[in-house]
Order: sequence, then C-alpha cells, then structure tokens
Amino acid sequence: MIDYLMTADEAKQKLVEGNMRSLKSDSVSISVSKDILRKFNSDGQAPYAIIVTCSDSRVIPEAIFDADIGDLFVIRVAGNVIDSHQLGSIEYAEEHLGSPIVVVLGHTNCGAINAVLAGEGGNYIDYIAYDIGMAIKEEKDPYKATVLNVKHSCDIIESSILIQKDEKEHGLKVLGAVYNLETGEVEFI
Repeated sequence: MIDYLMTADEAKQKLVEGNMRSLKSDSVSISVSKDILRKFNSDGQAPYAIIVTCSDSRVIPEAIFDADIGDLFVIRVAGNVIDSHQLGSIEYAEEHLGSPIVVVLGHTNCGAINAVLAGEGGNYIDYIAYDIGMAIKEEKDPYKATVLNVKHSCDIIESSILIQKDEKEHGLKVLGAVYNLETGEVEFI
C-alpha cells in the first residue's frame, strides 16, 4: 500500500509557498554538504513532489520552488514530453517514494515549443517535435501552445492504469503548470 508523505493538496501548497519565497528572494541556496549527502545516502529519499519539466538550463525546479535536496523528484526532458521512460519514473516515484503529486512544469519561451512553431527539427529532435505537434496542433501562440503541451503531457500521465488507480484510491494528483522565465512566477493551470 502507498504511504504518501502528505496529501496532494499539502504538497501543492508547499510548491506554491516555495515559489512565493523564491519570488521574494534574490538568491537560492541548496545545501549539498557532505553530511547532507551522507544522510540521504543512508536514509534514502522522500520527495514530496514529482516535477516533470523541460531540460532548459534556465528552469531549475529546486530554485523555482525554493526546495532543498531530496524535496523534489525531478524528471527533465526537452519540451517536458512524456514517453514510457518518463512515465516509468513517475510511477516509481509515486509508488515507492511516497510522492503524492505530479506536476508537469512547462515554461515560457521554450526552445522546443518555438522550434515546432517555426517548423524546425531534424534527427532525433523530430521525436520531441512530433509529440509537441500532436499536443499543440494548429496553435500559433507560444503561450497557448505551451499550455496545450503541458495538458497533453498530463493526459499521457493520466493514461497510466497505475496512476488512474492511485488517483482514485490514494488521492494522487497530476497537475499542469507554467513557469514564467521573465517573472519567476509559476501558474498552475
């Protein structure tokens, strides 16, 4: 049986409060001292949230949500697209680590979204572009395309039988959000 660390609503509130702290702060400090690393090595991890986000180097979930090492289980892939690898990682984190919430975190000015809107691609990038294209269809507005892409990824996550079961039986939640690169604010959608 799943033993979540907290409810999904409590986890979301922690993320919202962390983003508010991050917006008020000029810098973020995450302790990765040898003592902290040894503690996590011996005690294991217990992240309160699973964050699926873009590989963009400007999107740093621990900084965005003012979280410490071990607080977030972060899965990064260009365009925050979901395939079986990401879905397996999500299922692992919620089932085995007790994370009660999955947040797909898109962001403004996403290079993957912009590339699809501009008709760019090539090589293995085409796999990502195809998934994003399926999500945004004919949308041309970058922000609306980002929201559609996030929602599409949430839908894929919720297609998992395990995720559906745990939503119903244990209160797991899958939410979408967009991070504004200019302001630092996260908007849950």
